Amino acid sequence: MEYKVKTYEDAIKVIEEIGILPLAPLIPDFPSLNTITQPEYWHSDTEFDPWIWRTKFSTDGVAGYGKFMKKKSILVSVQILPYVKKVLSYDESVEERYFNGNVSKEAMEIYKIINQLEGIDTRALRIEAGLKERDKKKIFENALLELQGSMDIVISGIQEKRNEVGEKNGWSSTAFETYDSWANRNKIETINTDKAESRKYLLSFFSNVCSNESLKKLEKIFAS
Repeated sequence: MEYKVKTYEDAIKVIEEIGILPLAPLIPDFPSLNTITQPEYWHSDTEFDPWIWRTKFSTDGVAGYGKFMKKKSILVSVQILPYVKKVLSYDESVEERYFNGNVSKEAMEIYKIINQLEGIDTRALRIEAGLKERDKKKIFENALLELQGSMDIVISGIQEKRNEVGEKNGWSSTAFETYDSWANRNKIETINTDKAESRKYLLSFFSNVCSNESLKKLEKIFAS
């Protein structure tokens, strides 16, 4: 598949056509955001900057965004997002999995904070979770990966760092929201199919948009 996009609108069309779009190469013979865009536009801070688009897709409700697969950042079109969620998530709630010993204490605490403060940014979240110290950064990051991998949370946008007079000051910070909150807010459909049916639907969808090599990799991802 050969795609070369320059505008945000063109990128939306690609996501809608192929269903998922990793930020960087993840699936053999399959596009990623950085392979379908021009390198010189990345971090250009212009309307053509894919680095800005990555959170805009989520902010606009075009695609779910997070480190959903293999701990890598992925965009998932809203058309197939409920099916991907069904396959990659669990039937039990985060709380139930925690009490059964299947969710870490840190992930449970972070999920509770995000659930109470939907759209909280990474800096504030780390402070709220009591993981601000440098030696706790890895614990914090692993907890976020854990919750994204099961699609309990999504990246919902960014929070710009500003000084006392409201001027942009420093790097923007990723904002997180529970999947349920983001999906409800963006009117994402709820499906009643089980994991097996959802997996079958996804593999049927991808068999029409990607090569056999890509499909084999996706089969492994959706089987895990």
